[in-house]
Amino acid sequence: MIAKPASAFDAGTADFDRKSGSIVERALFNHRAIVLLLCAIVTVLLGLQATKLRLNASFEKTIPQHHPYIANWLARQGDLKGLGNAIRIAVANPNGEIYDAAYLETLRKLNDEVFLIPGVDRAAMKSLWTPNMRWTGVTEEGLEGGPVIPDGYDGSAKSLQDLRTNVQRSGEIGQIVALDGCSSVIFVPLLARDAQGRALDVVALSDRLDALRAAYEGKGVTVHITGFTKIVGDLIAGLRQMLVFFAAAIAIAATMVFAYTRCIRSTLLVVAASLTAVVWQLGLLPTLGYALDPYSMLVPFLVFAIGMSHGAQKMNGIMQDIGRGTDKLVAARFTFRRLFLAGLTALMADAVGFAVLLAIDIRVIQELAIAASIGVAALVFTNLIMLPILLSYTGVSPRAAARALKAEQAFARAGGDERSGLFHALARFTQRRWALPTVLVSVALAVGGYAVSRHLAIGDLDPGAPELRADSRYNRDVGFVNAHYGASSDVFAVMIETPDGACADYDTLMRVDGLEWQLLQLPGVESTQSLARLNRLVLTGLNEGHPKWFELIPNQKMLNMVTGNAPRELYNDNCSLLTLIVFLQDHKAATLSALVDEVEGFAAANDTKGVKFLLAAGSSGVEAATNIVVRAAWYRMLLLVYGAVIVLAFITFRSWRAVVVAVLPLMLTSVLAEALMVALGMGVKVATLPVIALGVGIGVDYALYILSVMLVELRKGGSIGESYCVALHFTGRVVLLTGLTLSVGVATWVFSPIKFQADMGVLLAFMFLWNMLGALLLLPALAHFLLARSRRTGAPVMAAA
Repeated sequence: MIAKPASAFDAGTADFDRKSGSIVERALFNHRAIVLLLCAIVTVLLGLQATKLRLNASFEKTIPQHHPYIANWLARQGDLKGLGNAIRIAVANPNGEIYDAAYLETLRKLNDEVFLIPGVDRAAMKSLWTPNMRWTGVTEEGLEGGPVIPDGYDGSAKSLQDLRTNVQRSGEIGQIVALDGCSSVIFVPLLARDAQGRALDVVALSDRLDALRAAYEGKGVTVHITGFTKIVGDLIAGLRQMLVFFAAAIAIAATMVFAYTRCIRSTLLVVAASLTAVVWQLGLLPTLGYALDPYSMLVPFLVFAIGMSHGAQKMNGIMQDIGRGTDKLVAARFTFRRLFLAGLTALMADAVGFAVLLAIDIRVIQELAIAASIGVAALVFTNLIMLPILLSYTGVSPRAAARALKAEQAFARAGGDERSGLFHALARFTQRRWALPTVLVSVALAVGGYAVSRHLAIGDLDPGAPELRADSRYNRDVGFVNAHYGASSDVFAVMIETPDGACADYDTLMRVDGLEWQLLQLPGVESTQSLARLNRLVLTGLNEGHPKWFELIPNQKMLNMVTGNAPRELYNDNCSLLTLIVFLQDHKAATLSALVDEVEGFAAANDTKGVKFLLAAGSSGVEAATNIVVRAAWYRMLLLVYGAVIVLAFITFRSWRAVVVAVLPLMLTSVLAEALMVALGMGVKVATLPVIALGVGIGVDYALYILSVMLVELRKGGSIGESYCVALHFTGRVVLLTGLTLSVGVATWVFSPIKFQADMGVLLAFMFLWNMLGALLLLPALAHFLLARSRRTGAPVMAAA
């Protein structure tokens, strides 16, 4: 058994050699008061720093800035106004059409207030009341145009009729003005930084928009707001509701640990140590210049979950030793000796698993990795060092010690192989008649899970914001815009680069026109805008609207005339860059993938020395690039995570067989988690990409704690069954406890009004549970086949590779 001889456990502090143990143990436990004082000082200081932590998110941090598509967009961003981060405010008149003096006055006031919000790109803002909202038409005088709000507008019936006429000639119906004429959009591009050079405050902007919505909906209009900034704002606004579920998970964890120990003091210390690590993490983030964003809001809870797993193991070991009669200080030191290395290895595996996320070229994921790694580093001090020292002062309650002693005696009477109860049932999995079916079932699950996971999509699978509930205010607003406008908020832009002054060349426009026609044939494409299309429309208008003139003619002077009056969003000032704007029904992965394939194929066939078709700008163009990076990063991330875990496990166990036994259950959980994502209709995207890596990091703890005890017993000459029983008694019961506790805790998240949290709750509960089952069922079954014992020598032999 793992336990030391009775004489060692019966020793009091007077008989204990304070100079025994490693140099680390002596340095810590021989100076306990100093260590705790330092921990207290650090906790206070970082607690104060945590009050400075900001909740914010940057659009630029969510995009892969080094991807060629994004590099193309950023290099030409000055010529592509409004094709980056933007919001759309649809203002509807519930009493009729927009050609109403009261509605237009309300719209003007709202437009003016939005114009003054810090971070708004005012030159590119567009609505009925901005000067860049223009009409173009053919009159008796020739080709004319002007602002859609007529000169001398006074709200009279004539002014309203002139406005209606101008809107009809503007080409903006379905984009700025609704198809039914009952609402109009204020299009608001956003700057990454305001005039003072400060980063855009997403939370303040979202709050300001909500305040304007509340104010103006009391004035007879309804307001619908869409865009990345509003999604993030709504997620952060839901933080208070998310915290309620976090608190519920913590309460459930504390309750179940108490039910196991019946000791209030040790339960509170385990919870407090884990929360201390969270405080350290939250304090270090602003100290190092980081903020918390919606995608990393779950990380503090994951740190707490890992802390509870390690803390419960330390508490359980000390409780068992005290139950045998060992002094609390000696018990703490013995437990530190036995479990510090296993705990440190597990946390290093966690940290390395998180650190590999730094290889993904998306800043928000890299910052999540940094935040998680900081939290894991804090756990080394709070749960592996501070907690045992605290328990060396407090010990456990007599009731908890008596329970531990009773369990120890029952285990001893059974001769290390309990003949009844849960331990006996689990120990059967080390026997061939149970191990073989378990391995075969696992293989079948792996094959089936892999087959299903092949259908795992990259990107969003639903319209709107999948991070929010379908009935959320934001997704209802998206539904309103999609239902009333021919052009949705999902915009994809193709850039066509030409020599200076050559953007209106006939040959170039013919190529643009050809691509535009091909894209309009794709499902999911609603409409397009380009200089080529504008030339067709103007030529038709100049010829009394006759459809046979809806054509591009090889008349360069005519093309130049139309170009000179065209909106600047279609080409730049140097006439060296054209923009083909594609309005999509949604930003689903299938829609974007088909669009990208079509454009890339066309570019390969039609690029010339002077004309280049470049991807991509617009909200959907950015998302398409992000999907490509996520797709490439998904399996690379898994390879790096498992590679790191395998290396660390091999360093710890020095046996490839032990590594296989530890890692295969984790891989099965990953495959089944991917299949679950398919079943739940979840795609792999920035929000979900790190979850599998985080689940692997947490799951490896279970395997390491059980396998480390098993290997010690095997080296003493025990059989696989005997060694597994000892591991179950010493660490396995806590693996069972923490696995169930954390699964139940995060399962409550399914009731969260934030769908992102609900989805993460389902995934994490599944991974906690399956990692636990893998460690308790599949691990011993694999050990039966891979971890052999030489009966001749009575010592375990890890067969050489």
